[in-house]
Amino acid sequence: MTHRNAPLSVEGRRRAVEETVHGGRPIAHVAAEFHIARSTLSKWVARYRDQGVEGLEDRSSAPARRPSRLPDWAIELIEQWRRKKKWPARRITRELADRYDLRCCVRTITRWLDRLGLNRISDITPDGQNLRRPGTITAHYRGHMIHMDVKKAGKIPDGGGWRVHGRDSDQARAVTRAKKGHKTGYTYLHSAIDGFSRLAYTEAHDDQTAATATGFFHRARVFFAAHGINRITRLITDNGPCYTSHAFNRSIASHVSTHQYIRPYTPRHNGKIERYNR
Repeated sequence: MTHRNAPLSVEGRRRAVEETVHGGRPIAHVAAEFHIARSTLSKWVARYRDQGVEGLEDRSSAPARRPSRLPDWAIELIEQWRRKKKWPARRITRELADRYDLRCCVRTITRWLDRLGLNRISDITPDGQNLRRPGTITAHYRGHMIHMDVKKAGKIPDGGGWRVHGRDSDQARAVTRAKKGHKTGYTYLHSAIDGFSRLAYTEAHDDQTAATATGFFHRARVFFAAHGINRITRLITDNGPCYTSHAFNRSIASHVSTHQYIRPYTPRHNGKIERYNR
């Protein structure tokens, strides 16, 4: 396959080869004229003499043999188990190892399911429905799960804005004039809630940086300790930069057993704090 930096296309190879084979010019001279290596042109000349013009076409770079490739019967089993039993890749990997002593990694099975068009549950159900059943996230004691999140809220002008007084009111026009030259900005509400007792703690800040989130966590920890929650087993957050930063995680490491991130773009996995933010 020709890559985007290749100096010659198939037609360019033909012209260079014909200059050498039919024109009688030295390979070194023609290679310098076409800005390619002498060995490269020698390769194309040898292929042209052996196979003709067809030898100048692109060839696959795939290896001739793949000793570690799954056998065909295993691929048929993967498809059969996936279609009939709807087994996931991890279960298929275990069954191949237990029944046939064929050992491979889960990622290999995942790739084959993708190639077969069976990587999603909705691909193997008659009506394309997803058979996943949502589970519940249940805290078993106080401090078992502490949920943290940041709510971004627009700042409300003093005296209220147009939503209270109407767009044509004097108050709304005064707010519009006051905003010229500078933005009102946002308030970032940092919140933490205990998943068992629903005890919540919130602070308003001007940003959502790692330093702000770190300071908020420690103040929230003191607040929870004052109410009898002295140990935090699991801290659940989204994948925001303030929570994924090394500084934040280093600071909380000695106070939290596990820092759990929810699945990206899945706020329902942190639903308690999302509901609280409403």
